[in-house]
Amino acid sequence: MTDLTPPGRKPARPYFSSGPCAKPPGWAPEKLATESLGRSHRSKLGKARLKLCIDLIREVLEVPATHRIGIVPGSDTGAVEMAMWTMLGARPVTTLAWESFGEGWVTDAVKQLKIDPTIIRADYGHVPDLGRVDWSNDVVFTWNGTTSGAKVPNGEWIAADREGLSIADATSAVFAQDIAWDKVDVLTFSWQKVLGGEGAHGVLILGPRAVERLESYTPAWPLPKLFRMTKGGKLIEGIFTGETINTPSMLAVEDAVFALEWGKSVGGLSGMQARANANAAALDTIVEARDWLGHLAPDPATRSNTSVCLTVAGADADFIKAFAKLLEDHGAAYDIAGYRDAPPGLRIWCGATVDTADVEALGPWLDWAYTTLKS
Repeated sequence: MTDLTPPGRKPARPYFSSGPCAKPPGWAPEKLATESLGRSHRSKLGKARLKLCIDLIREVLEVPATHRIGIVPGSDTGAVEMAMWTMLGARPVTTLAWESFGEGWVTDAVKQLKIDPTIIRADYGHVPDLGRVDWSNDVVFTWNGTTSGAKVPNGEWIAADREGLSIADATSAVFAQDIAWDKVDVLTFSWQKVLGGEGAHGVLILGPRAVERLESYTPAWPLPKLFRMTKGGKLIEGIFTGETINTPSMLAVEDAVFALEWGKSVGGLSGMQARANANAAALDTIVEARDWLGHLAPDPATRSNTSVCLTVAGADADFIKAFAKLLEDHGAAYDIAGYRDAPPGLRIWCGATVDTADVEALGPWLDWAYTTLKS
């Protein structure tokens, strides 16, 4: 008979969601600074805490002095759409899509901005032929496909002499993968992914060429107040020193500050990347030992080390739903079902805020859930 006894050891922190992601190890609400709560974000204290958050992002992420960093509304989605609405339309546009969020930016370009972009697609788990990109165009792409587990291999495919802007949604790539800052004109992310922070706020990073576009181009469509980054043809510099466009949650800011300071404590960018790589390697060991598990992204060169997407032999959407629920009910793993638009499978977050020992402890539980449901 098949042994259906649950494994004895559980992951100590069974948080494997791909967003919002696991809090940093050691996090507790009472550890957050709270002096800024109940104060105006425009007070001396409020602006100082917002600037501290920006400064820590620059330090830990190793953003060069040439690039401005702003905290903006609407999570990563808001940051991407701010860039698209304010900068696109000046020249032809190419959009790359190989998963759900990339398709969302295609929809924005086609149906909302109506700019008739060139669209280059690939199936889930793969990236498009990057050699097809025409860099006389502005190019919008996801650095890491959160819902497909496939990422760009590096920044070498981005032309150094590009005429257009490179606009990268890097929300599940930063702090885990190398970013070629000399190749990136606009980069966006949110705290809720690789930092394990809270949602609602995005981060918008602008290189010099993006600032030049903002100051020299006025789009044909109206801009909501939340998207306006210039006044009188000049960049509103205050946005990039902590004077946010709208009222931020200072509790979310303090949570991000905690996560960034934790990132410094584990070795900064290289330390966070090493943790993500170790987690992804531990999960790969689990996959390689099981013939019923596989990677949705078959090529290691373009396989994510954060949002790792797995195939399960013979599984349909109902099987995956039951699989994830079984593990959640036993407190062994939370939120590991694949994204709703992706092929049925599992998605396990391996970013730096996850402990490798917890990934390793997951293997027997995956076996148990699979065997239980098959039986």
